[in-house]
Amino acid sequence: MDNPLRGIALLVGATMFFSVSDAIAKFLGQSLPVVEISWIRYLTFVVMAGGLVLRRGRRRLAVRSPWLQVARGVGLVGSALFFIEALKSMPLADAASVGFVSPLLITALSVPVLGEVVGMRRWLAILVGLLGVLVIVRPGTGAFQPAALFVLASSMSWALASVLTRKMAGTDDAATTLLYSAVTGFVLLCMALPFDFVWPTGREVALCLVLGVVASTGQYLMVLAYRHAGAALMAPFSYVQLIWSVSLGWLVFAALPDQWTMLGACIIVASGLYTVHRERIRARERRAVA
Repeated sequence: MDNPLRGIALLVGATMFFSVSDAIAKFLGQSLPVVEISWIRYLTFVVMAGGLVLRRGRRRLAVRSPWLQVARGVGLVGSALFFIEALKSMPLADAASVGFVSPLLITALSVPVLGEVVGMRRWLAILVGLLGVLVIVRPGTGAFQPAALFVLASSMSWALASVLTRKMAGTDDAATTLLYSAVTGFVLLCMALPFDFVWPTGREVALCLVLGVVASTGQYLMVLAYRHAGAALMAPFSYVQLIWSVSLGWLVFAALPDQWTMLGACIIVASGLYTVHRERIRARERRAVA
């Protein structure tokens, strides 16, 4: 049943959990390898997603598109690895701002993957959003942050996973999709772990487990949110994450974004909101034709 207010509240809650998990990952990244942090996070993810699926019945383990599920899982784990790597040397708010290019990349990828038609106005919005990224990153200047390239790789991985989620919409159960993503990422990280491992302290293990719980909860809240309202309505509220990221960056790491980062973030958000607006118009046109 549609319940827009509940959906918005769940999405805002999810963005808060994502920002908290980013802050924990940034803190852990100063002493632990990225693969190890992600491995413990995904271990928690597997346990939580597995429990959710078993509660609903084992028959939900069957999926119609197993290879698409695996590809989605690869995209998600790639997104996590690249973003945590970026956070090691990049302020939280800066990384979050560049990461908001994901919705624009989703629109671009929907053309080859989903066969959607993207008009000139939306392509221009995508280009404007990329301009916002350049404002933040400032390549060729002393302020250039190479870690931003990892954020862009993370955003592309996330966009690919999101487009594949859209492609599988209505075919597989949401909890099953979460489990496939968790298991795929965990298997890949198990293969990489022996090559990048240090013995963590008890405190670091505890923080990694908290990271896993927080990030997995955010994923689940997002899945629940989109059950109550459509993507076009919800998309603008995902930008609330920037507020959480700026706040946590200031409270935990005593770092505030400079004026260029804020300007670039505003450009990216504006282009994203315009893209959502155009998608609403396209949806109305399709309904009118139907």
